[in-house]
Amino acid sequence: MSLPEIVTRAEWRAAREELLEKEKAVTRALDALRAERRRLPMVPVGREYVFEGGDGKATLSDLFQGRQQLVVHHFVFDPGRETGCRCCSAFLDQIGHLAHLHARRTTFAAVSRAPFTRILPFKARMGWTVPWYSSGPGDFDADFGVLTEEDGRTVQRPGVSCFLREGDRVFHTYSAYGRGLEGLGSTTSLLDLTALGRQEPWEEPRGRAHAVGAPVAQEHLRYHDEYDD
Repeated sequence: MSLPEIVTRAEWRAAREELLEKEKAVTRALDALRAERRRLPMVPVGREYVFEGGDGKATLSDLFQGRQQLVVHHFVFDPGRETGCRCCSAFLDQIGHLAHLHARRTTFAAVSRAPFTRILPFKARMGWTVPWYSSGPGDFDADFGVLTEEDGRTVQRPGVSCFLREGDRVFHTYSAYGRGLEGLGSTTSLLDLTALGRQEPWEEPRGRAHAVGAPVAQEHLRYHDEYDD
């Protein structure tokens, strides 16, 4: 495999400027795609799912922890294993401090099919502090598209699902699977999957975040220990 061509600084700068124009075009296209994602319709969640976490039994509404949005990482952890999926583990390693999501009224949580008694020691081994729940043998994973049938056996794929809460009602707004998780992990990348987005005034559709609460603009970013949750 050959290494990049060696050139002068002026030649490099010219090539970089040419590439920059293409990068800006991709950024504008991504902004348009994210706006289209925020315009997706949403579906009421009519079933009552039960999870098990550190505080015992919890409903899907409980997973919001009082916030308006919820991003669920469908973490592949087979009920018969002692450890979780390596790819999902690498993904969870990338999740930053949750205070920045919380400031935008968004909760992040991992959900796996493994019993919570197996999740807990693995979570401690990995040093993770994110909320993590067991969905157990219920229908949550199948209902949100992470369970598939291959050669007569049930196989789980990694995924992310987003939910919005309005009063006592919960809505499913978006899901992505497999390679759809590539590039995720930062606060903005996760917010870009949600119906309310980054909650900044320049985002389309205009006024959505303001309609459900004061938007948090970029200049309001704080150190993670300075937020009032």
